[in-house]
Amino acid sequence: MSNLKHYDVIRTPVITEKATILAESNKVVFNVAKTATKPEIKAAVEALFSVKVKSVNTLVRKGKVKRFKGTLGSQSDVKKAIVTLEEGQAIDITTGL
Repeated sequence: MSNLKHYDVIRTPVITEKATILAESNKVVFNVAKTATKPEIKAAVEALFSVKVKSVNTLVRKGKVKRFKGTLGSQSDVKKAIVTLEEGQAIDITTGL
């Protein structure tokens, strides 16, 4: 796979309080493409960050219906991947992709 393909799979790292707590147990959270599969996510993380991935868990957060200035709108669905790294492996998300 080309490098461009990996960047298409992994969109952005998730930096929240919950994701920071997960980082203590060797887990990293990323927003990924909706069509990305677990093997594609694993290959992308291993290629981009040069680490060994133990497992990948995914979830899809459904978009909420919100009201903005009286007009009804909806947020997009977001697919997240929780990547568990092997022991001794680490990713520094603050440096960016």
